[in-house]
Amino acid sequence: MNVWATILTAIISTSVGAVVTAIVGNFKSGHAKNKAIQSGLQSLLRAEIIRQHEKYTDRGYCPIYAKDALRREYESYHLLGGNGVITDLYNDLIALPELPPHPDNENKTED
Repeated sequence: MNVWATILTAIISTSVGAVVTAIVGNFKSGHAKNKAIQSGLQSLLRAEIIRQHEKYTDRGYCPIYAKDALRREYESYHLLGGNGVITDLYNDLIALPELPPHPDNENKTED
């Protein structure tokens, strides 16, 4: 009976070890894939904020709907660990007026 207990203990120990190893390996693989997805998403958000900065600073204004989308993009970018230059670009865009310059104001001259 003692031999059977030893064999059973060995089988259970090996099985548990194999299952734990498989679970840990799967977790590490999933974690690496998740990290890659987060990094890719952060890069896409960064590129979009840069694109918006170029577009709206050239125009000299940033409409309210664009600022709303920008806020959401920036918050997501920041939560994913992004920072640095993008914060400055974000602040530049938020500071822009929401309406374009009035065309009548461009043709007026001061006397």
